Amino acid sequence: MSGIVAAHGPFDPEMGQRMLSRLAHRGPDGEGIRQLGEAWLGVANLSITGAPVGLQPLQGTGGSWLVGDGEIYNHERIRSRLGTDRFSTGSDLEAALELHAELGIAAFEKLWGTFALVIATEGGGFAVARDLLGLAPLYWARRGDTVLFASEMKAFDEGWRVDVEPFPPGHRWTPDGGLEAGPAFPAGAPVLLKSRSPQEEPPAWVFDALRETLVRAVERGMDARVPVWVLLSGGVDSSIVTAIAARAAARQGRRVQTFAVGMEGSPDLLAARLVATHSDTDHHELVYTAEDAIALVPRIVAELESFDPTLVHSAVPNHLVAGLAANHVKIVLVGEGADELFAGYAHYGQHDTGEALHEDLLQTIEGLHIGGLQRVDRVTGAHGLEPRLPFLDLDMVELALALPPAWKLTGPDRPAKWLLRRAFDGWLPDEVLWRRKEQFGEGTGMNDVLRAHFGSQATTAELAAEAGVLDPPLRTTEELAYFRMFTEALPGIDAQRTVGRFVEA
Repeated sequence: MSGIVAAHGPFDPEMGQRMLSRLAHRGPDGEGIRQLGEAWLGVANLSITGAPVGLQPLQGTGGSWLVGDGEIYNHERIRSRLGTDRFSTGSDLEAALELHAELGIAAFEKLWGTFALVIATEGGGFAVARDLLGLAPLYWARRGDTVLFASEMKAFDEGWRVDVEPFPPGHRWTPDGGLEAGPAFPAGAPVLLKSRSPQEEPPAWVFDALRETLVRAVERGMDARVPVWVLLSGGVDSSIVTAIAARAAARQGRRVQTFAVGMEGSPDLLAARLVATHSDTDHHELVYTAEDAIALVPRIVAELESFDPTLVHSAVPNHLVAGLAANHVKIVLVGEGADELFAGYAHYGQHDTGEALHEDLLQTIEGLHIGGLQRVDRVTGAHGLEPRLPFLDLDMVELALALPPAWKLTGPDRPAKWLLRRAFDGWLPDEVLWRRKEQFGEGTGMNDVLRAHFGSQATTAELAAEAGVLDPPLRTTEELAYFRMFTEALPGIDAQRTVGRFVEA
């Protein structure tokens, strides 16, 4: 993870310096700046190993320079194809830079991973790209001949914030070509076993494929020059990631470290302890109080860059667990994405047909970059952590969305995410593997605490008077309280086009 700022067109470098300073939390290991004609590049670096090699901006062939956030998973194959002699660092992002020197913007279609990249050349070239799912954050603002880019909305000067909007996932931009869409979203329509009825038992190879694909994704996420450990919420998703990581580490003679937080006696905290014991991890936990959580909320809203109650509820424990992990590690595995692939949220239970459920899942996944992914990015970034999300590995996404969606419908014998649970039968204690789905804020005890306290910070009359500032309107007095904090922390930001909001309040 790093914090990036870039500009093309008339630009005051002092503004760039101000923008970069607001992203220092994302990259505590020093900043770098490069100006090339009409292009300005800045980065707040996160050095995973602590070594200076690979710090940005990276210089490549032909006078090209790159700033970027994220990870290129297929960088070794790119290096082999281009020839290792043209590389001067071990950075995976250097592979993207050299491939761009070879292919131009067509290079971005060859990249596999999570990335937000800006490349400028001494000859006047300039290109921006973001990964297909929007796992790496990126915002932009356009005014006249000047275009600005940054990792977070708070980076922009207040006078520019009215123009800020998310840079669309899976797209690239150049001054000459403008905004262009990249490859199509993976598995837009189910393609496997379409003749099977919803009630039919899936063949055994389906569970084998799910298990093998996720195991590979976790092990790929653990492939780093430093230890990679797990944020363990106690829910089934992070528990499965923990079980996989623990087995992989044990083969190397190591123990996984896990990190969990919650209020005393909360279900998530108790489940996390059970998983840690079962998987023999080196477990760390933090117990906090309702007063601790309430005091954090104004900071959380500013950090999160959202006022959606569902995100705020889960961001509080996420912030605390990221802070706990940051004392021990720089890269963490996170369980985000399973609910969107396997229909884990309660509102998916309203669907009677696989077709309707699949459309809902696609819509949710396409909005993740301003929803759940935003929460994961901001709370880890606030502590200088790099998150890795095995469930949103593209192989996993493609496989999960290619399966008959009717198999994801809930029923008397099929609880939410039963496909995923069945695939990992025996890997976890049954009381965890088949535990009822709880959102992180619910399982940690946050939902009721925050809803009661902040719901009392505004009256119903105030809500009626102010709700119409957004469409759809603000829904509760609690959401109004968070919205007021948001506007105070990020004056000028147009929440209508920058903030994702959950279906359920």
